[in-house]
Amino acid sequence: MSLKPIAANNSGEKKIYLLKPRGFCAGVVRAIDVVKIALNLYGPPVYVRKEIVHNKHVVDELRGMGAIFVEELEEVPSGARAIFSAHGVSPEVREQAKERNLAIIDATCPLVTKVHLEAVKFAREGHTIVLIGHKNHDEVIGTLGEAPNRMVLVESVEDVDALKIEDPERVSYLTQTTLSLDETVDIVARLQQRFPKIRGPKSQDICYATENRQMAVKGVSQYCDLLLVVGSANSSNSKRLVEVGQNCDVPSYLVNDWSEVDARWLDGVTNVGVTAGASAPEYLVESIVASLKAQGYGQLEEVEMVDEDVRFSLPPELNAASAQLVGIGK
Repeated sequence: MSLKPIAANNSGEKKIYLLKPRGFCAGVVRAIDVVKIALNLYGPPVYVRKEIVHNKHVVDELRGMGAIFVEELEEVPSGARAIFSAHGVSPEVREQAKERNLAIIDATCPLVTKVHLEAVKFAREGHTIVLIGHKNHDEVIGTLGEAPNRMVLVESVEDVDALKIEDPERVSYLTQTTLSLDETVDIVARLQQRFPKIRGPKSQDICYATENRQMAVKGVSQYCDLLLVVGSANSSNSKRLVEVGQNCDVPSYLVNDWSEVDARWLDGVTNVGVTAGASAPEYLVESIVASLKAQGYGQLEEVEMVDEDVRFSLPPELNAASAQLVGIGK
């Protein structure tokens, strides 16, 4: 529930419900800070493998500061400095970095690293690992690489039904950190039905920020006629917020910014919910709110569901040097 009662809008006046928490999570803040601090410490160019986080506005801003985004390390000059994105990489990519003598700064989210360590542990114990996630997502590709011969990917209950496991007594499961809570519960339940001795992580892999933002959408859905989720199309956690809204019977749309809002969505709409995926910057949310106000949505209520206060330390490659740069990336 919300930290304070949500005020139902019975006045008939147009209203915005602004959800909190929203936007940047601790892993995203850390990843963006890593790029900014590296640019300040070493100067451009600094190379970044893949998008540092899945948001085009963030990537464009960092590109403008001198970051060079590449798809693979072979595009990085030998001996140069490169950053791994928040989504993590496989051991194979780390080996490529060593072979090219790259100075690596690892911006992998600590919660993704947790999943990688769990995969290594289960693999060493001889388990077949069922990874619940979305095929071809950067995070999933990196996790699969930790134990490619012992891991299988499932995306649905139907995928679980089709599984053929060599030793059903030695099975474990892990999940991508940015999944739908409801969908994942159903998949895990089916795994436990099929493989009664299956083991999972000691604590859930779906990250706190993903859970909090989904719960906020559920909590406010009954008050909204429309939900706008600010985020990029390749952002898994942002797309899951749209799905949660739709599952609550609220018309829900993913938009990068106000330019992608279709005016027809607002026809007959009194109450609009606004939230943002974990990689969407706050200024985009503020722009959406300002534009809605210009459309006559004069009431604004910020609905805080959870008091979120999580911070992650910088990677060791930057920890010592960062003390000299107070305020960078704030």
